[in-house]
Amino acid sequence: MTSSKISDQRPTIDDVRSAADQIKGKAVLTPLLESPSLNARLGGRVLVKAEPLQRTGSFKFRGAYNKLSRLSRDELAAGVVTYSSGNHAQGIAAVAQMMGTPAIIIMPSDAPQIKVKNTKSYGAEILTYERGSVVDREALARKISDERGAILVSPFDDPHIIAGQGTVGLEISSQANDVGAQLDAVLVPCGGGGLVSGTSIALASECPNTEVYAVEPTGFDSMTRSLSAGEPSGNLPGAGSICDALQPPRVGKYTFAVCQEHLAGGLAINDEAVLRAMRVAFNDLKLVVEPGGCIALAAALEHAIQIKGRTIAVVCSGGNVDPSVFKDALTA
Repeated sequence: MTSSKISDQRPTIDDVRSAADQIKGKAVLTPLLESPSLNARLGGRVLVKAEPLQRTGSFKFRGAYNKLSRLSRDELAAGVVTYSSGNHAQGIAAVAQMMGTPAIIIMPSDAPQIKVKNTKSYGAEILTYERGSVVDREALARKISDERGAILVSPFDDPHIIAGQGTVGLEISSQANDVGAQLDAVLVPCGGGGLVSGTSIALASECPNTEVYAVEPTGFDSMTRSLSAGEPSGNLPGAGSICDALQPPRVGKYTFAVCQEHLAGGLAINDEAVLRAMRVAFNDLKLVVEPGGCIALAAALEHAIQIKGRTIAVVCSGGNVDPSVFKDALTA
């Protein structure tokens, strides 16, 4: 195992390609799906990257494996600590179990039970805090790191994490080419920005004429606000959303810098549109997608950008949804 060589700088396309080599045979090469009924509904060609079929049920496994597999033996022996609403938690916990290293995960007390249960099943130690309270989850993680000597892993603002998530973009480009599709735009869910920034690095290299958009919940659209302001900005105070996976307090230093360079813009989508998109994903694509994972599809269904006559790729980023929430989405 080798230690990090890019830990203090923005990731590049070479880092994303290195990540693709690193995760090969460990991560699932998820399909790029196409539905004639969805194309007819939107008047364009829509290709859906199905990351709910990834290990641990979301794209987060990619970055987690790329990060942890590069730690030294001494670092692995010390263990890792991170903070997450659930998908990154599962990714880190699963890879830590594979590597035989202890994992401490700080999660909000209202995290979906499926995410809590799955994280525990990988043997991770879970500490909880109240979402929206004065508790600073990052500061708590740093404190634990200092006390226990564990390696602190950011859920999104780490070059190896970003590079790992960027493998989604490499696969989209290759798979679109295989079906003769020239992508006009790609819509990507955005929380802290690890997925969209990594994907944008890959697509800027492989499909330089393709627009990339970050898609966020209304009120938690910190990347959209940051891009408009030209500097990192926070979310709308007091905002609420069913998209539990997309609610970090701010964008990352690395993720914002990458997105500022590569993104065509940001889009904010409301919860009602997300629920409709979850039904469409199930009915048209036979995919179970969690709210935050379905927000980019919601943007397409809402025609948040021009779809008619164009070819669009949409990332459905995760499928870890509590059954009761999924039932509500299907019957709303």
